[in-house]
Amino acid sequence: MSSPPVVSIVDDDQAVRRALGNLVRSFGWEARLFESAEAFLSSADVGETACLVSDIRMPGMSGIEMHEYLLARGKAPVTIFISAYPTPALETRAAGNGALVLLQKPYHSSVMSHWLTVALGKP
Repeated sequence: MSSPPVVSIVDDDQAVRRALGNLVRSFGWEARLFESAEAFLSSADVGETACLVSDIRMPGMSGIEMHEYLLARGKAPVTIFISAYPTPALETRAAGNGALVLLQKPYHSSVMSHWLTVALGKP
């Protein structure tokens, strides 16, 4: 039996990380939680991540910068961005870099569920 897909969640808000982690686990996927882009990038989980869910605005490296770093190294997984402050410029930059979607916080869990299913298929 194969291991469930890994969803890495990067958000500086602990409550968001935990809630998303619980949602991901409810589908049978594995959730790995990180409080910053730097923490994710320095982990061994980058290569195992099937889907990355990341906040855009965080202290230190932004989610967009992290995604661009991964793209430059050929290691960018399917990426879902979340932000409380999406702008047309951010949406354009995220889409231009191949992100699956940029969701505005707060979002309904069914919306995140939909996009995780698009990224990973049915659990």
